Amino acid sequence: MADRPQDASENRGKSGKPPELDRLLERQLPALHAFIRLQAGEALLARVSSSDLVQSVCRELLEDLGDFEFRGEGPFKRWLFDKARQKIVDHHRYHLRQKRDVRREVAARPALTDGEARDLLDCYATFCTPSREIIAREEVERIDAAFAQLPDEHREMIALCKLGGLTYAEAGEKTNRTEGQVRGLVARGLARLSHLLTRSSDSDASSDSDAGS
Repeated sequence: MADRPQDASENRGKSGKPPELDRLLERQLPALHAFIRLQAGEALLARVSSSDLVQSVCRELLEDLGDFEFRGEGPFKRWLFDKARQKIVDHHRYHLRQKRDVRREVAARPALTDGEARDLLDCYATFCTPSREIIAREEVERIDAAFAQLPDEHREMIALCKLGGLTYAEAGEKTNRTEGQVRGLVARGLARLSHLLTRSSDSDASSDSDAGS
């Protein structure tokens, strides 16, 4: 017998939110941070930090609980990451309305703590193989740089499927693509990312060799 969809009121504590929500949200924060960091792009992150975007998404999520119906961790994660995706779109639109050419703006990202870097590497491991021989913060920056070189559609599909947890069919529904198109974009994006990371690693090794000679 299929489970009956639970009414939101059945799962809410005195605070008005499902008692599971805090734990679910805490578990998803590293993946949410990774998703936003990779999906937002360098131009937007020159103006708004990924941490600020994460906090904004979480704040809006808590404000929208009146429309929230808790159905388990999977639907909750999809709801959360859909809000993150829309938040990124909204920020891009805002800066375009302000007639700011954010595509040409590049700024250093705020420094990561060691804990943040390790959490991000754990999330990045869902779609690539981070090196554990490099300082975590440096490896995060290396993966960020390689990811930024991918075409927009490759970045979006990898982020949605590998970090957001969407199936190829679900990602296709959100982006008006077929399941096969999404599958192909993810595969080509991951192949390109692997090539870029390998080239970056070989370049670093060559530089170290030259420095030691």
